[in-house]
Amino acid sequence: MRSLFKLLLLLLTSGFGHLMAQKLNKMPENNISVKEVEAHLRFLASNEMQGRRTGEITENIAARYIAEQFRLNGIKPIGENGDFLQTVPLEVTKPSKSGVITAGEDKLEWGKDFITLSGKNLKLENAEVVYVGYGWIDENHNDYKNVDVKGKIVLCQFGIPENNQPFQNITGSAKKIKFAAENGALALIQIYNLNFPFANITRNYGNERLSAKPDFNAEIPHIWVNSNYSKWISDKPLKNISLDVTEVSKKNVNAYNVVGVIEGTDPNLKNEYIVLSAHFDHIGMGKKYGKITESDSVFNGTRDNATGTTALLMAAKALSQQKTKRSILLLGYTGEELGMLGSRYYAEHPLLPLKQCVFNLNSDGAGYNDSTKVTIIGLHRTTAENEIIDGSKVLGLVAIDDPVPEQNLFDRSDNVSLAAKGIPAPNYSPGLTAFDAEIGKFYHQAADNPENVSMSYISRFCKAFIYSARLIANKAETPIWKAGDKYEAASKKLYGQ
Repeated sequence: MRSLFKLLLLLLTSGFGHLMAQKLNKMPENNISVKEVEAHLRFLASNEMQGRRTGEITENIAARYIAEQFRLNGIKPIGENGDFLQTVPLEVTKPSKSGVITAGEDKLEWGKDFITLSGKNLKLENAEVVYVGYGWIDENHNDYKNVDVKGKIVLCQFGIPENNQPFQNITGSAKKIKFAAENGALALIQIYNLNFPFANITRNYGNERLSAKPDFNAEIPHIWVNSNYSKWISDKPLKNISLDVTEVSKKNVNAYNVVGVIEGTDPNLKNEYIVLSAHFDHIGMGKKYGKITESDSVFNGTRDNATGTTALLMAAKALSQQKTKRSILLLGYTGEELGMLGSRYYAEHPLLPLKQCVFNLNSDGAGYNDSTKVTIIGLHRTTAENEIIDGSKVLGLVAIDDPVPEQNLFDRSDNVSLAAKGIPAPNYSPGLTAFDAEIGKFYHQAADNPENVSMSYISRFCKAFIYSARLIANKAETPIWKAGDKYEAASKKLYGQ
């Protein structure tokens, strides 16, 4: 009986696979050529593109290239001025790397013990300090309620209340300067408490850097202090402090997301959008960004993420040639490598109502070490998992879930920006089974050149990404998070469930 059951199961699954393959043969993605994939990949990851660093001219060229490919394929622009581009306002900040803070017997050195992220020159002697917990304000929390901080220095814990996501705590901490300034504080001091060494924070945040331009104007100093001084808030809150900090200079820079729409064919389902996305920036060129050689100083970013961008371009072509029941929103993101700047900006400034966007399939990855697989970060977290598995299988690729959950990859790529709003959003990446030597050889390395990838595999990867998206876009039921997912509550809020 068991043998008979196995035989029946084999016949059913093989028949299903044959049927799926027949359907794929009728789809335009089946006709995607390796040469076309290679052309996009070689352009985006060429030495001439100088690593596509956000805010630099070559990254803007990449944005324009994507926009014109969208135009070529009849995609509808929904960016500014009838174009495909959405301006993402950024800001270059450059600290002077000098200053001193004194509290009793504690004398803090800039860079070692504290850094200044923003603000004008300020010199204060024995200024009054007010401890305000997290220094946070939202609809559920107000640390400034009934607290007078006017003309005083605000001292607070690092991060956001009831949030254990390191990256969200870092980015959320930037909002606190607004709360402090609006309440009349002279400066804001946060006691850093994450597991990353403070030397890494100094290196990443204490030098010239490009970041999101705040939507408020606060000129008071914003200071992060090493966790060595957590006694200021844990033993007995500090009462007075002296400081002498210098100005952090600022310069405005624009980068661009690329946005377009393919209208769906079903009279009702076309009001729902499947978002396909990928970031097109990388880390740039030169020794300041990593290890280089005499013959190679460009971090080409073929795998991360010219591959995902090429998949997005191929999806634009295939899905415009044969449309799906649901509409498709195509999103090319800037600034992922600098903290998901483009996707975070889009999530806060959407060009379509977010509640109409029912699913996001993002494509990003560190590289691949198994060309028989695709790795879907969050595969089993949504009800679209079968479409992703089946859409990949027809192309001869096995879809696997996150092999390194300890790396928290789901919350480290652009998919999380929409996921945090409640939109189901797995990440579709090339076959990663472990962060091994094969991945490390190319990840954020100058060796990540187009010559070092399998164009036939990347072509198959693109087809699988598109066909999976097509199955999701034609799915009878709207895909949702599975019950109990940490973003389920946000989803219910967004969609009014």
